[in-house]
Amino acid sequence: MADIIKLLPDHVANQIAAGEVVQRPASVVKELMENAIDAGATCIKLIVKDGGKTLIQVVDDGSGMSETDARLSFERHATSKISSAQDLFNLATKGFRGEALASIAAIAHVDMQTRTAANEVGTHLKIEGSKIVSQEVIATPEGTSISVKNLFFNIPARRNFLKSTQVELRHITDEFHRVALVHPNIEFHFYNNGSEIFNLPIGKHRQRIVHIFGSKMDNRLVPVSEETEVVKVSGFICKPEFAKKSRGEQFFFANNRYIKSPYLHHAVVAAFEGLIKSDTHPGYFLFLEVDPSSIDINIHPTKTEVKFDDENTLYAILRSTIKHSLGQFNVAPVLDFDHDPNLDTPYSYKEKGAVIPKVTVDASFNPFQEEPVKKGGSGGSFRKQSTKGWEDLYEGLGHQNEHNEFSSVVIESESEEQGTLYSGEGVEEHLASTFQLRRKYVVSTVKSGMLVIHQNRAHERILFEKFLGEITVKEGVSQQLLFPLELSFNKQELAVVKEIHESLTNIGFVFDSLEQETVKVTGVPMMVPESGIGTVLDRLIADYMEGYSDGSISQAEMLAKALSRNLAVRTGDVLDSESQLMLVNNLFACKEPNLSPFQKITYTIISEGDIDKKFN
Repeated sequence: MADIIKLLPDHVANQIAAGEVVQRPASVVKELMENAIDAGATCIKLIVKDGGKTLIQVVDDGSGMSETDARLSFERHATSKISSAQDLFNLATKGFRGEALASIAAIAHVDMQTRTAANEVGTHLKIEGSKIVSQEVIATPEGTSISVKNLFFNIPARRNFLKSTQVELRHITDEFHRVALVHPNIEFHFYNNGSEIFNLPIGKHRQRIVHIFGSKMDNRLVPVSEETEVVKVSGFICKPEFAKKSRGEQFFFANNRYIKSPYLHHAVVAAFEGLIKSDTHPGYFLFLEVDPSSIDINIHPTKTEVKFDDENTLYAILRSTIKHSLGQFNVAPVLDFDHDPNLDTPYSYKEKGAVIPKVTVDASFNPFQEEPVKKGGSGGSFRKQSTKGWEDLYEGLGHQNEHNEFSSVVIESESEEQGTLYSGEGVEEHLASTFQLRRKYVVSTVKSGMLVIHQNRAHERILFEKFLGEITVKEGVSQQLLFPLELSFNKQELAVVKEIHESLTNIGFVFDSLEQETVKVTGVPMMVPESGIGTVLDRLIADYMEGYSDGSISQAEMLAKALSRNLAVRTGDVLDSESQLMLVNNLFACKEPNLSPFQKITYTIISEGDIDKKFN
């Protein structure tokens, strides 16, 4: 039998490696920016076009490369970071595998210009699909500039699987945040389609966080600091009242490298136990420094999954450190034995509010009527109250028996027009038969038995179809605010608002301007309460960023889902009889009343036969 095993060509091997290293444009951004940091750069510029599909360029002022190094850097497993296996246990740099540039060059058009401080001229290298097209001498500033164009040009299947430009840009922005947060000593610039998104000057960790996430973040941060023999913990956590439903502002860094660790995340959540709701996540920016020999970062090519030697000890230290910070800065409730109880408000007055005085008006009082002055007598004047108009009090009582047909009020509804569930005589019986069960269900009767509606899911379905229609038809009703509301957004949130601005306008939101971090809201939909505008918009942006990341559903559907989730009546809300009736009628006027927007059952019918079985 002939030999069948053979070595793969280098360009094929590089394409296979690119499948692991380069998953999307954000992976290229991460590798190039980390190389710039390893080169000792003090200023890094990131330039992106069309979400990284057309162009990704990273410019730095680092050490640069010689002519030989520039050529050799695109070879497979070529690296300057390690020379022996022992170096793997003492890594202090970002890249070390030597696969990134070779993998990127295999699936894109790469243009590199580099120059060292010792040379007067630099090297210009062009590579297309692992093939070196040209190499020439060029006049260029000190440092390196790498342009990656037409990503996945020779792998059309992979290119087709890329998401929309907005989604890919969001992933690139996330990678930019992860690199920029951990290096406040480096100046960063981020340009997208010719416009500057981020301009981050050199500063400290707190300043860098505020520059990225907006000025409102400054008042939310609580410092964390602890140093032990095992680990040194530093950074910031967000106050419990600013915990969000989405997992957005959670960052772990180990030895200046971004990591993902569900185990350590659980330690942070455990420290916030009792301070936040179970369905919310606290924000944190935590920097861990451990012995390089006690951490393995070579588990995955993306280098975000790590393994610690003693994770249990790390868990306990991290949890206790955060608890200590929460207590130290009076964020968490503590027992104060030095407190004087005599200065407390008396218990009987503690929960009492201000009593509003009652105003009584004398309807018969006339300030222009002259009072007759009595002659003689030492006492004051006395005037008998007028009894004029006493007959009006009894007007209409004689006709009471003529209007007995109006003794019971029938609320107008659309149930007769829909005719989905109720028709004919059954409607009259139904009008007075709805009631609320456990502040969770609305119970009514139908011909076949008993109808039980989940009030939260039913209202979500109603609002979903309402908002989806308004976004599509552009007929949303707006309620103008008497005083415009100013809301603060960071640049990433502001980009999302600009992206969905047209859809929000169709629903009923009116924004004064979207150019600054502070946005003025001058109009809101009728459904949104004035007191909860900020909360609704924050949740809407968070849900949109989380749900729309995969690009599987349309923008209009995503927005309608997010709004219906945030504005629907909750379990525990009390509904009056009119609201219950409207809920039932509007639900069965929907196109799909059976399921909520999140594919959960909205109602069930318990037949008369099932009820009879309970008694037999």
